[in-house]
Order: sequence, then structure tokens, then C-alpha cells
Amino acid sequence: MKIIMLGAPGAGKGTQAKQIADKYGIPHISTGDIFRANIKNGTELGKKAKEYMDQGALVPDELTCDLVMDRIAQDDAKNGFVLDGFPRTIPQAEALTAALEKIGQKMDFAIDVDVPDENIVNRMSGRRACLNCGATYHIVSIPPKQEGICDRCGSEIVLRDDDKPETVQKRLTVYHEQTQPLIDYYKKQGILQSVDGTVPMEEVFRSIVAILGE
Repeated sequence: MKIIMLGAPGAGKGTQAKQIADKYGIPHISTGDIFRANIKNGTELGKKAKEYMDQGALVPDELTCDLVMDRIAQDDAKNGFVLDGFPRTIPQAEALTAALEKIGQKMDFAIDVDVPDENIVNRMSGRRACLNCGATYHIVSIPPKQEGICDRCGSEIVLRDDDKPETVQKRLTVYHEQTQPLIDYYKKQGILQSVDGTVPMEEVFRSIVAILGE
């Protein structure tokens, strides 16, 4: 079962991807993790990726796709995998489709966790993080016991720059320009399924399981 997770930043697709991986016994593959692992292990692909990252440049689509294909060729992915954070653009999706076709494979599902922009802005602007120990909170759904103070280590918790409304809005604009077209791309391929991401996480997961099957 080969699955791609789609959804805007803050839609909760990473959380759902982890749960899918656990339930079906397939690896959760995020491009960030792949980059870090290859760089740490000093692989040829990792060295190439590091050159771009050290210059603050984006890793080219072809190289990113090579890294993903290298990862899905590993034994633990022989029964399938969940892709999270890739593809992000149409050229990446086309590169992935072509690379899979070469080995006689194709994606089975593209699952879009659909959340309106205003929900995402509210959701992310409510996030708080402890810069000391890394614990995360949400002022509505997971508040700390004492306002502004981390339960775990007693340090101050803050709204990260990444979660400020104006930053979130910028990220959403980029998402709609670059990644939203993937929804049409996978719809044409007949593998797109959408789930309502505004309901509680457990309900989102139940909807996904209903699509994938027990």
C-alpha cells in the first residue's frame, strides 16, 4: 500500500502519516528524515544534498526524487510506505510517477487532509513551544497547567516565529501556489481521497482507515 499525504502546513498530515505507518506496519517516510539520514551516513546522495543545503539552496527535484526512491527500495518498504512532505510540486510528482513506472510500480492513494486556511491560522497561532526542552502546547486543546510556563521543565513557553499568523499566511500562499495543484494531478490519476481535517484527530484517522481498509 503506497500512500501520499497531502494537506496544507498545520493540517495534521504528519500525525496521520505516523498513525497509518503504525497501523499498517509500513514506514513513514518524510523527506526531512531522508536528508538527515543520508547526510549523517555520508552517502553519495547525502553529500550531493548537503552541497545544496550548505549554500541555502533547495535540493533539486531530481535529487530529492532519487533520495526518495533509494529509501523506498529498502526492505522495510516492500509492503508499502507513507510519503509525507513529498512530492510538493507538480515536477516532483511527475518525477516520482516516472521513477515508479520504471520499476513497475505506482502510488495507490493520495490522501488530502482538508482544512480551511482560517482554521489553520487559528490552530497554529495557538501553538506554544518550550525553547528549553522542546515540549509543545496549544492554548486551547493542550494548555499548560500554568499559563505561559512549561509543565515539564518550568521554563517560559513562546509562540514561535513559524507559528505567527503572518508567517502561517505566507506558508499557506506558497502551499496554494505550489502544492494545491497536486490535488488535481492525483484526482486525474484516480487515486485522490479527501478527508475532513477539521474534526478531532481520532475521527480523521477513522476516515482514513475507512478509505484504506482494515
